[in-house]
This record gives sequence, C-alpha cells and structure tokens, in this order.
Amino acid sequence: MTHSFSATTRLGLGGVALLLVLAGSTLPATASPAVAAPTPDATTVEEQRLDRTAPQEILRRSGFDSSAPRFERALRDSGGYAQAERTVTRHGSALWRRAVDRAQGRGPATGDLSRGDDRPLYWARLTLSRELRSWEPRFGLSDAQRRALHTALETSSRGQDDLRFPGHRAKRVLVTGFDPFTLDRDVRIGNPSGASALALDGTLIRTAEGPARIETVIFPVRWADFAEGAVERALSRQLPRLDLFTTVSQGRQGRFDVERTNGAWRGGFPDNENAASTGAVPVDDPGSQPQWTTTTLPYRQLTAADTGRFPVYDNTEVTEIPAGGTQPVTRPDGPTPGSASRAGGGGDYLSNEIAYRATLLRDRLGLPDLPGGHLHTPVLRFGAENTDPQTGKVTDRDFERNRADIVSQVRELVKTAVGTPAARP
Repeated sequence: MTHSFSATTRLGLGGVALLLVLAGSTLPATASPAVAAPTPDATTVEEQRLDRTAPQEILRRSGFDSSAPRFERALRDSGGYAQAERTVTRHGSALWRRAVDRAQGRGPATGDLSRGDDRPLYWARLTLSRELRSWEPRFGLSDAQRRALHTALETSSRGQDDLRFPGHRAKRVLVTGFDPFTLDRDVRIGNPSGASALALDGTLIRTAEGPARIETVIFPVRWADFAEGAVERALSRQLPRLDLFTTVSQGRQGRFDVERTNGAWRGGFPDNENAASTGAVPVDDPGSQPQWTTTTLPYRQLTAADTGRFPVYDNTEVTEIPAGGTQPVTRPDGPTPGSASRAGGGGDYLSNEIAYRATLLRDRLGLPDLPGGHLHTPVLRFGAENTDPQTGKVTDRDFERNRADIVSQVRELVKTAVGTPAARP
C-alpha cells in the first residue's frame, strides 16, 4: 500500500516548505541556481553555530570537545604543506574511527551521551574545520592549498577514505547517510541516517544469500558540495565493486519509504549554509541527463518484510510538468512519458538529489543489474515533554529509543535487501 504526500507536506531531506514556517525563515523569491563556496578565511554559517549552548554541551558530554585542541597543536607544529596535509587527514580519519567505534561500543564511552549519537561527529568536524580556517601557518599557504586541506578534512572525517571490502567471500554493500540539518529551527537535531552509517560501518551481516559486509559514508547537507561532484567522487570507484547500495536520509513522520523514482530538480530549500539552489540538478554531460531515474532495490520484499517497529512503504509519488504543460502536477503512480521533473518520491531537496546522482551514476557506468536506490527513515523525535528548541534538553529517553529503533530497522532493511535472491525488485 502506498500513501501519497503532496510536495508541501514532505518532511526531512525530501524538502518541505512547511519547515520554513517552523523555522521562522523565508525562501527567496528567486533562488540562485549556483551556490558560491565560502572564502577560505571566512567562518562558515555551520561553524558559527558551534558557539550555541547545545553544540557545546553535545561536545562536552561526548568527550569530543578534546578533538579541536589536539588538532590545533598538531597544525601549529606543521613545518610545510605536506606535513599539514598528513596532519589533517590523520585527524579527520581518527575522528571518523572514533565516532564509529563509539557507536559500535568499542573503547571508552567518553562522556554520558549515548553511544549511538551522530551529533558529536558533526559538531567535532566543525571544530576542526574552524581551527583549520583560522590557522596561520609559518610557511606560505595559498587559497587553493587551504581549500585542498578542507577537502581532505571533509573526506577523511566522513568515512570516504575508509571504504574497504576485504576478501571476496562476502557481498559488498554501501550505505550513505547525512549530517543533521534544519539546525536554525532546532540546533539539537540529530539525523538517524548519520547514526545508521556510524552503527553499520564495517559490520558483517549474515543472510540466506550468504554474508555481506557494509561500508558507509556520510555526506554534508550543502548544495555546493553536490554541484562540485562530491557524490560522484565518493561513489564512482565503488559502484562497480558492489552487490548493493542504498542512500539513506531522514524523511517522514512514523514511516520508512523506499523511493521508487528520483527527479532531476532542485527545489531551493536552504541547506546547512543557508544557501538555496533552484533548477536542474547540475551534472556532467547535461545533454544526456534524464529527467527521472528509478530504484533497483527490491521494494516489494522491503515493504513486505517484518523489519521493525515502523511501516515501510513503496512510495511512487512524483511531481512533474507533463509533456506540453506548464504547471506542476502531482502524480501518485510515477511520471508520465516526456514529463519534466519537479520532485521525485523523495522531494526536491538533497535526499532526492543523492538518490538521483547515485542511480544516474549506476546507469552511466552500465550497471543496470546493480540493486540501488534510496530509503527515507522516520523523523527522529524528542520526547513529548522535550520539544522546545530553546529550553529543551539535548537528549532524552524517547529520543534515544527512537534513534535506536530506526537504526535497527535500517540494518534489517539492508539485510533484507541484500538477502533477496538476485536482489531485484
């Protein structure tokens, strides 16, 4: 059974106008089709949120507040660019491994915040980014070199340098997650897709089709990174080696969705830098760019299996401009021939875009039989007595239970997908 949602009631990274109302912000009447990256010496919008009370508490209560001072000392000791690059990559990778180990119960808990929390990684990465941005080395450092160091920090601290599939006896599965977002609405927010990535990275699952190893990465919620090819750089070498992939993001209240169709359109909802982008998804060779791509995940099996507490839907809804038309129309059963995309099943925000880019890459690499697509998780909610963004606690029992249940069900959905014979719809 499929439930339909209009474009204005979609939640999460699928893109919602409603969130703008809740956040007390407004969308520009005409959003820029291109997003400028911040200058190398500027403090970014994301970094500016670090000084708020909740991020500082999350860092302190997880023990991740120690990351930036160590990083700053190591940077200060760098005698040249090559040494600085090694320092950045080492500390970024160590941050990723520390977050994964913490989520999976290895090593000390370092603080009283629950182990499965994805937020310490997000905020600690920003503390390192801010240190790097303000660093004044003893040697000459060009703007291009500083940007390259920031890129190295991003990729190493997001698991993108840590994708390893040892051996040949286990199936290979790649799962992606996202940073927290809509932080100006509630800076306490976490993202269950990021928490799932930390919990699943490097794990082995056993299915009726044999064992499978899962590797994960986390992506930023920034239009500019996607336009600059972050998804393709991370995935292009991996997809030909995989048996299955799924991109994951936070979606609607109380339900999982397997998104059947992805659209080639950006709807303009502001990202974590409060930048907006509206128009066609920018990709290489736009002349051959399709308006739609489709999932090859086994959605029938995923919706039928008992994988956990939340219902799972095969979501076939899209918003299109029909061939010969001028106005958007919402279709409950997918796009019509010759139509122009205005929203995929996952909306018109970055969750739709990562699904579109990953499945387009699958198709352009000539991998039509590779199972892959997008899962939307339920919204991660605080307890009923802890909903005020200004006075609420950074965590509570319901928040932790909801996150654990979502992560557990993501694991079971991945297990079901890779355990489906030939893993086809």
